[in-house]
Amino acid sequence: MDNINDSVVSEFVLLGLSSSSEMKVFLTLIFSLLYVCIILGNLFILFLVIFDANLHSPMYFLLANLSLIDVGFSSTTVPKMIIDLLREHKVISFQDCMAQICLIHITGGVEMVLLIAMAFDRYTAICKPLHYLKIMSPKMCVSFVVIAWVTGVIHALSQFIFIIHLPFCGPNEIDSFYCDFPRIIKLACTDGAKYEFIVAANSGFMTMGAFFLLILSYVFILVTVWKCSSGDLSKAFVTLSAHITVVVLYFTPCMFLYVWHFSTSSLDKYLFIVDFAITPVLNPAIYTLRNKDMKTAMKKSIKQAYYAQFCLPKLSLEF
Repeated sequence: MDNINDSVVSEFVLLGLSSSSEMKVFLTLIFSLLYVCIILGNLFILFLVIFDANLHSPMYFLLANLSLIDVGFSSTTVPKMIIDLLREHKVISFQDCMAQICLIHITGGVEMVLLIAMAFDRYTAICKPLHYLKIMSPKMCVSFVVIAWVTGVIHALSQFIFIIHLPFCGPNEIDSFYCDFPRIIKLACTDGAKYEFIVAANSGFMTMGAFFLLILSYVFILVTVWKCSSGDLSKAFVTLSAHITVVVLYFTPCMFLYVWHFSTSSLDKYLFIVDFAITPVLNPAIYTLRNKDMKTAMKKSIKQAYYAQFCLPKLSLEF
């Protein structure tokens, strides 16, 4: 990478979220707790889907992949953000900054496609129940995951190959807790208008396209449930309200930063806390606490763990 870029900037300074010592301690505790919940919650879902035969269905296959991506997406920024809150001088090397940007956009792109796949799964289950298993075949589910990863990689690299060649010869302070294309372009020692357009067209188009596809699928689902419920639309809203809330929370920061032409105000770094730390916690809560099959699998798993921990040792002692 040193040969690719003629930059004289070897590292960037991250200004972080706050300069107050008391606030840093508070944020460290909050984000540490959130990150532990993200890791434990999403890995627990992954564990349940893999080892519980009752969850071997298209919806839970996609959910397991979403949980895995949530762990990866959050891990691109949250651990370093927690460490930097304890440091006075927050820096990130040029190579690590570029790697972080690439990973954020790969995992972010994968998550958007997976959310669309899960919405399509629910649309098929509700609107075309007789053809559900035929449409959502194992081959189709694997294809969704492959398409998600290919889309994420292409989405990231199609911007990265342009940004990596930018010259950085002066300012190196980033008013945020992570690296991203808009703020990096602002620091380049060249006219970044062309590169801003490339990133806005790529990330902005993907964000808006995915968001409208999701909203459209939810509209179809709402209409179908409304018709099947004899005009009682409240049932449809209860069914999908949590999912729509997560989608809105996830896409709002992306649209704020990439669609509204690189505002790069100090507000966007706070908005992206929702993407990196809040929605990865909400997904496990929504898909477990509001799902009968997942709650049954959780109870079964807890009972088996209890039996293995307390009952088996007693039986072995009796014999």
